[in-house]
Amino acid sequence: MSETVADHVLARLREWGVEQVFGYPGDGINGLVVAFGAADDRPRFVQSRHEEMSALQAVGYAKFAGRPGVCLATSGPGAIHLLNGLYDAKLDHVPVVAIVGQTERSAMGGAYQQEVDLQALFKDVASEYLVEVNVPEQLPNALDRAFRTAITRRCPTVVIIPSDVQDEAYTAPAHAFKQVPSSPPGTATPVLEPDPDAVAAAAEILNAGRRVAILVGQGARGAAAEVEQIADVLGAGVAKALLGKDVLPDDLPFVTGSIGLLGTRPSYEMMRDCDTLLIVGSNFPYSQFLPEFGQARAVQVDVDGSLVGMRYPTELTVVADARAALQALLPLLRGRTDRAWREEIEENVAAWWVTVERQCRVDADPVNPMRIVWELSQRLPANAIVTADSGSVANWYAKCLRMPAGVRGSLSGTLATMGAGVPYAIGAKFAHPDRPAIALMGDGAMQMNGMAELLTIARYRHRWSDPRLVVCVLHNNDLNQVTWELRAMGGAPKFEESQTLPDISYAAVAVDAGLVGITVRTPDELGPAWDRALAADGPVVLDVHCDPEVPPIPPHATLDQGLAMVKAVLGGDPSAAHLVVQGAKEKLQELLPGRKR
Repeated sequence: MSETVADHVLARLREWGVEQVFGYPGDGINGLVVAFGAADDRPRFVQSRHEEMSALQAVGYAKFAGRPGVCLATSGPGAIHLLNGLYDAKLDHVPVVAIVGQTERSAMGGAYQQEVDLQALFKDVASEYLVEVNVPEQLPNALDRAFRTAITRRCPTVVIIPSDVQDEAYTAPAHAFKQVPSSPPGTATPVLEPDPDAVAAAAEILNAGRRVAILVGQGARGAAAEVEQIADVLGAGVAKALLGKDVLPDDLPFVTGSIGLLGTRPSYEMMRDCDTLLIVGSNFPYSQFLPEFGQARAVQVDVDGSLVGMRYPTELTVVADARAALQALLPLLRGRTDRAWREEIEENVAAWWVTVERQCRVDADPVNPMRIVWELSQRLPANAIVTADSGSVANWYAKCLRMPAGVRGSLSGTLATMGAGVPYAIGAKFAHPDRPAIALMGDGAMQMNGMAELLTIARYRHRWSDPRLVVCVLHNNDLNQVTWELRAMGGAPKFEESQTLPDISYAAVAVDAGLVGITVRTPDELGPAWDRALAADGPVVLDVHCDPEVPPIPPHATLDQGLAMVKAVLGGDPSAAHLVVQGAKEKLQELLPGRKR
């Protein structure tokens, strides 16, 4: 039997080193499904419960594997379902290749069932590369360009293959007019070398600074050692954007932790008081948490020249690979003899972690959600992967999870979509089947799509050499982040019809799915529950009943936010008394002795 286009697609994926494709079947990709059936599980077809989850699993895989994730969907509704996950990849600069079916060519333009204009649908999200394959000779170039573009531009790409084309016999492109050949799969990761003059100018600025602050994002991950060395030479502290939370471990005394609304007080104070700022591999968007305009001289290092200079008025930009730029910069830096600035940062960081522990141990009804993440920090396996969902759980991930060396972590950074935590963890397990994964979930996101994906976890657990995957649900029956945004930003009381969630036992759902379920209702149960979950021989759902009225207070609450909260309380918030008490108890921990002011 001759090789079909679908057969060739899978063969080419194997040549690209693709080991699994996250997808969901449908008649628009029947030819590809048949080819998977004949491919001896190479690559694996990983069936999610929904195409959006397939795309998010591909994003999670790509984030933790450092290689493109691949997802697959049918035409029409399946293709539409991919969009949210692909936008997550686009906004967080993650390489993902989507292969999508389409109705037969003879039906195109005929308002046929499930026919959608996929070129228009994907035009924005796959703006770097989007192609429809209408004859077999377009392969393999179309697929190869999708991979090379995804890798080089760090973006999602889309290849559309009509269903009848999938069944045609594959014919390689000829040495002929208007046919385009391709080369063997593979592309070297590009390394953009820095301009020596720009590096020398950057060194002059940094050497002149007396109070240097460094901000790193995910683009600094490959230059972690160089960032640490530069911080030591300059006597600087290092703050981390949320996607860069795992770039440097939190046990380094000069690492101030996360920055921004979900950040720490040491990060806020360092930015408030610095006179020089070095930004490496970060597109952190909230300029109000950076130094006042005109306060600090700023240098930015980023591989993408289109993203520099738009978050803070930078005096100098170095457009280059972070590691290459910092390696060139290091020999030009002069060691700081006055360490007073560095000592102040380290004292503030040490005091902050004491404060965070106090806040995590504040009594709540029934469990303080901060303590859930704090207790995990005390037990994190050395090679764990942690994913967090959007919502108030992202606050506790940013603030309370003390990231050690060797642990990876991520969430939906720029899109901040709900429901990414569990599919990210599934993608992570396929990227690193020998590492334990932990997904921190709010109950809103869990109800949105996490419960269904427990079936995916149960189905594929036996493919992972270390089968541990802990899904921890912060169970408070509230869409908590939006509730607090209503209070703090809009001055509006909680609207129960919008914000209150149906109550359900997530542990019971886990058991029904064939997993282990553990319910926690008191603080004393929490530590032993984490011990049991992390020692299990398979996936576990940790269902922790926690207090929705523990406020995610930013490192510097503004007067407007305080007045809005008062307005919400006076406006008849149903939990007014309790939220005031919890907020006061949490804030009090920052005022107790031991804190350097």
